[in-house]
Amino acid sequence: LEPKTHRIYTGVQGENIDHLLIIIELEEDGEFFSVYAPGVLSDVQNHVHKSAILQTMLSISWETKMLQWEYDPSDGEIRAIIEFPLEDAEMTERQFNRCLHGLVQLVDEMAMPRLRHVMETGFDLDDEDEGERLLLALQAEAPGLLSVLERAMEARKQRGRQYMNDSPSDSDTVQE
Repeated sequence: LEPKTHRIYTGVQGENIDHLLIIIELEEDGEFFSVYAPGVLSDVQNHVHKSAILQTMLSISWETKMLQWEYDPSDGEIRAIIEFPLEDAEMTERQFNRCLHGLVQLVDEMAMPRLRHVMETGFDLDDEDEGERLLLALQAEAPGLLSVLERAMEARKQRGRQYMNDSPSDSDTVQE
């Protein structure tokens, strides 16, 4: 507890992070609340997969509620944060618990496995679902089109098989 800075330091042990440091902070005379995990990742500024790491962080923010990512370009530190204004309202215990548990769960269970994979390979595991997302979007925009495309592809396959069966094979040719 740091009363002068209105911060509480705590931490948890997760399944994917040995020790997740968590800082709970009130700013602006108690009118702005933050709970964050500093140093979730470090040394990203010169990492070979830096752009993929940052893109994955943005994707995770897009896919989740509340969770945001901060990147310090001076040292490459990445932190996960949930923050919002309280203004003249009091935070309830339920709101606080949702923020704290949400931060821990999202970082430990969802983000860290993805980010570690991206750091090792340069590829986000969830990008493999991009084709499926594209097909779902296409189906939403043009209902029935996927069925038409599926039938057309099957017909094309059948024509290809028929062509292969109709063409002379090596054993059918006459040898001189």
